[in-house]
Amino acid sequence: MPELSFEAKGQWRPMAAADLPGVLAVADRVHPAFPEDGAVFEERLRLYPAGCLAFSSGADVLGYAVSHPWRAFDPPALNARLGELSRRSDTYYIHDVALLPELRGSGAAALVVALLIARARKEGFATVSLVAVNGSAGFWAHHGFHDVAARKVVDAALARKLRGYDDAAAFMVRTL
Repeated sequence: MPELSFEAKGQWRPMAAADLPGVLAVADRVHPAFPEDGAVFEERLRLYPAGCLAFSSGADVLGYAVSHPWRAFDPPALNARLGELSRRSDTYYIHDVALLPELRGSGAAALVVALLIARARKEGFATVSLVAVNGSAGFWAHHGFHDVAARKVVDAALARKLRGYDDAAAFMVRTL
């Protein structure tokens, strides 16, 4: 994947293992209510490096995106390792997109969403899915995702997983 610059603030590039301390620092700052162990990020990078990106300026990690193929309507639980990617993957799952607050509104998030959707199309997926937290459902809706609960298609197992995030978590899907 080519490096994509965004003004002078930084660029999206493939994530490397050396980025993980910076990724964890961003995650701790952006998602304090949704902590995940470093092992979760290490595993996602190992299992599907093509879906892991870092937004950096020099050596500083200012944001990240983690995504991978997965099973539709079955998001991984918060802070859970996968073991392996599902052989029955039928959606492209966006595990997390996080940017430091000073980059919000810069367009960097919209750019990475476009990159992840392009990856999903390239891999032949018909849908992209995610769990929206921290009041981000409006952002994701702007990018074509819809809240499946609003369409009354949430089963009991999915509802339990969403409660593992918080009461406001929304499972969202975009059809490609």
